[in-house]
Amino acid sequence: MAIKNWINTIIEDIKTIKEKDVAARNVFEVIFLYQGFHVLLAHRIAHKLRSWHIPFIPRLISQIARFLTGIEIHPGATIGDGLFIDHGTGIVIGETAEIGKNV
Repeated sequence: MAIKNWINTIIEDIKTIKEKDVAARNVFEVIFLYQGFHVLLAHRIAHKLRSWHIPFIPRLISQIARFLTGIEIHPGATIGDGLFIDHGTGIVIGETAEIGKNV
């Protein structure tokens, strides 16, 4: 059941980007070319691992994602479905951040 919720969250993230960015022509562009989507995907994995009390790996994932995207999201940050980060280089979301749905 948790996998289904996780997949629904990813689908919601893709839909949000498609709805809010007129430059997003199709789903494949979002999946392969949007750094905001990539960092959210990495964050969702790191956040889940952190919730299982797995040390080091969540921070490693967040640092690799930061290196690749220029956006840093701490694994402890709470992020709701539908976050849209457009042109996000230099964004830092800290450990205690709480971001709601559809932001």
